[in-house]
Amino acid sequence: MAYYVLEYALVDDYVERRAPLREEHLGLAREAHEQGALVLAGALDGPVDRALLVWRVDDPSVVEEFAERDPYVRHGLVTRWSVRPWTVVVG
Repeated sequence: MAYYVLEYALVDDYVERRAPLREEHLGLAREAHEQGALVLAGALDGPVDRALLVWRVDDPSVVEEFAERDPYVRHGLVTRWSVRPWTVVVG
């Protein structure tokens, strides 16, 4: 198992636009967390311009598939996203 970070770059009015998509997004995230793949996730604050989702999976395609299914991505709240391996040193 390896760690991966899914980073989202968010639109300027993300907080205002996310409401109608939030439950679907959180449902996908909760499902991934319950399956043990998604470790933790959330938006960075001050300003809310990025979100980070930390994954522990064998195959980064799991993370990519999540992003492609995420309503925030599909409906344009995420301007770009990337998946990068994360070498954890402590923890």
